[in-house]
Amino acid sequence: MKNKMITEERPETVELCEETCDKTVIHAEVVTKVKEKIPSLEVLSEMAELFKILGDRTRTRILYALFESEMCVCDLAYLLGMSQSSISHQLRVLKQAKLVKNRKEGKVVYYSLADSHIIQIFDQVLKHVNEDKI
Repeated sequence: MKNKMITEERPETVELCEETCDKTVIHAEVVTKVKEKIPSLEVLSEMAELFKILGDRTRTRILYALFESEMCVCDLAYLLGMSQSSISHQLRVLKQAKLVKNRKEGKVVYYSLADSHIIQIFDQVLKHVNEDKI
């Protein structure tokens, strides 16, 4: 079966840049294939929320520290130069988002990244950010 294309001429009054086409071409087969794989709006919203949580510099600093080692609130506060209250607040947000987990040892609570997915996400982002710097 041939890929069906729909073309439409664009009005000449439209200014074009390198990222646009001078014709609208819809590749129906590709659009249909992609449309079938796009997650539901609910899943996409959850993904956007996760990116929003990861987009906070303080939470990113905490996650990086936990990427390197399991730590308690006192150690995180000292390392990052923040109050224990601020660290605890951010850890609650990260825990609610299932990005970190905790374990208790006596009276001390230790935090770590929640699972291998979070470690992989963090590792991939770090590699991406540093790829041009190497």
